[in-house]
Amino acid sequence: MSGTARPGGTTDGGATTSGSSGSGSGSGSGSGIDAPTNQLSPDQLGLRPREDADESRRERYDEADLATARPRTGKAPRRASLQVRRFDPWSVLKLALVLGVALFFVWMFAVGVLYAVLDGMGVWAQLNGTYQDLTSDAGGGGELITAGGVFGVAAVIGVVNIILFTALASVSAFIYNISADVAGGIEVTLSERE
Repeated sequence: MSGTARPGGTTDGGATTSGSSGSGSGSGSGSGIDAPTNQLSPDQLGLRPREDADESRRERYDEADLATARPRTGKAPRRASLQVRRFDPWSVLKLALVLGVALFFVWMFAVGVLYAVLDGMGVWAQLNGTYQDLTSDAGGGGELITAGGVFGVAAVIGVVNIILFTALASVSAFIYNISADVAGGIEVTLSERE
C-alpha cells in the first residue's frame, strides 16, 4: 500500500504505520517520531527554543532600570501612604537610654572644653581671687571653682538628664500609643526617588 504518511502515523490508505515497520531503522521520512521525546532537541520537535522566549522577555526591560531599581522615564514614582500606629515602649526605653548615655559623654566633653577655654582666659583665677578677697575677713579661704567641682556638678547634671530623658521618652511612647488608638497615627508618605 503506497500512501503518503500523515503526522499521526497513518497513511492515506487508513493503515497505521509503526516505527519498526517499513525501513526498520525508525528514521524513515514522514513516518512520525520513533524515539523518546525527552531526548530530542526543541528543533527536532518543531518547537521554539526556550532561550529565545527568555531573551525576548528580557529585552523588554532596560538593564539600567534593573540595575538602579528606578522606574522608567515617563512613569510617575510609586508612592505608599502609611500610618505609624504604635511605638513599642520597651524599645523606646532602650533607645532613649542609649541616646541619653551618648549625650552624657557629649555633655561632659563640652563642659571640659568650656572649662579649659575659660581657664586659659584667666576667668577662674579672677573669680577665685575675688572670692578669697571677700571671704578673707570672715576667715574663709580656698578656691571657689576647681576642676573637680566643675566636673562633679556636670556629672550629676548629666546623670539627672539621662534619667529624665529616658522617662520622658517612655511616657511619650505610651501617650502616643493611646492617642493613635483614638485619633489615628501619624501619616507618612513614602516614595521612590525621581
